[in-house]
Amino acid sequence: MNPPDAPPPAEPRPAPIRPRRGHTGWYVLAALLVLIGTAAWFGRDKLMGGVAAAGPAASGASAAAGGGGNRRFGGASRVQPVSVQTVRRQDLRVSVMAIGTLTAANTATVRAQVSGVLQSLNFKEGEMVRAGQWLAQIDPRAFQATLAQAEGTLARDKAQLDNAKVDLLRYQDLFKQDAVAKQILDTQQALVRQLEGTLRADQANVDSARLQLSYTRVTAPIAGRAGLKQADLGNVVNPSDTNGLVVIAQTRPIALVFSVPSANIGQVTAQLRSGEMLPVEAWDRSGKTRLAVGRVASLDNAIDTSTDSVRLKALFPNTDDALYPNQSVSVRLRIDTIKDALAVPQAALLRGAQGFYVYVVNADNSVAVRNVVPGATDGDWTEVTGALEEGTRIVIDGVDRLRDGAKVEVIAADPAKRQGANAPAGGGRRQRGGAASGAASGASGASGSAGAFGASGGSGERPQISPELREKLAAMPPEERRAYIDKLRAARAASGASSARP
Repeated sequence: MNPPDAPPPAEPRPAPIRPRRGHTGWYVLAALLVLIGTAAWFGRDKLMGGVAAAGPAASGASAAAGGGGNRRFGGASRVQPVSVQTVRRQDLRVSVMAIGTLTAANTATVRAQVSGVLQSLNFKEGEMVRAGQWLAQIDPRAFQATLAQAEGTLARDKAQLDNAKVDLLRYQDLFKQDAVAKQILDTQQALVRQLEGTLRADQANVDSARLQLSYTRVTAPIAGRAGLKQADLGNVVNPSDTNGLVVIAQTRPIALVFSVPSANIGQVTAQLRSGEMLPVEAWDRSGKTRLAVGRVASLDNAIDTSTDSVRLKALFPNTDDALYPNQSVSVRLRIDTIKDALAVPQAALLRGAQGFYVYVVNADNSVAVRNVVPGATDGDWTEVTGALEEGTRIVIDGVDRLRDGAKVEVIAADPAKRQGANAPAGGGRRQRGGAASGAASGASGASGSAGAFGASGGSGERPQISPELREKLAAMPPEERRAYIDKLRAARAASGASSARP
């Protein structure tokens, strides 16, 4: 037995119950919800009172701002400025767009036809040359000597032929008198024919030598633009030279090769068979500048199966030399013309969930949505079908802020023609000056109320601020100035509370 004064034996402590790790997050979330609900309940009356006090002012500011949060789309009563244009009827060209490459109508590589030393070049690189124009001169002396030798041989053989012909006449007279034998007459006749043949061969040699001599004077085979020279003076040139002397490209007219889808072959061939001209326009790669206008000259004889297209060749006069061989251009081939089509500007055409539509301006300056179906496009105008009539006003600028039934104010499409666009610059400077002075005066008043955070801190008197602080506040933006003033007020309130403590 235990002694009577001994303390009772300690009871065994139960093992701590550890919460399951999976429920810890729920406990924390429940605690947070309780705290948030308590704070919301106790702050409800204060919040409602602040809202009630700020209600008239907030509603007035909202009315002044024109809709507050809905300012971007203008509110139900806000008038939106828009630019309009009328629907009209006009002829629209149906065109096929493509990419083409310009090629010279003819290209000639001018080579030397005889070997010799290049003595002169009589053209300027890049200039236009005429057909037959003298381009270069090769040393002609060797060819002149050959020609002289051939001419001498021809003269000698001609003299022999003349002598043989005289003997033939004498033998013919003697034969009539039975003074010579028939064999002698036949031999003389054969000699004359032999010398005639020799004379013809000599004449051919003379012509060949004269032709070789003419080749020393190199002329342009075609008219066109001369390229860069490929040989220098003093070099020995040969007919086997790969680059030749110069390359001439015929650029008047110049050819354009491009491809169109095979689906348009029927329209193209029908126009060509009827003898009508198919206009082709060449534009720069950006599509902003038209370079030239030509016509389709020929159509390829087969479809390219890899691209399902057919090649066409168009010719351009190129009198202004605006087009160059191997230049890549954008092509517009006109294959048809739609007469008297109902057209709208492309800027007015919008696309939504229900398809394409436009905004129509009614007589009361409200807008309404009209669904349309677009067709062919020619420049900035597109053919449409739908509930539109010629002369209807449609919105082309400002459509992103519109809703069906919204009120609009029509302004000029050109910003330079809008009201106030040509206002004098002095007025703008005065307005900016007035705004700046107003901001400075506002900053000065705010700094007066915030100056208590500076030196003096009496609650019953108007605190004074230093000129440096006044300038600092005046230079601040309105938002930064208000934040700075609130910060100073909080600091002043904190300093007043600390001074009131015992």
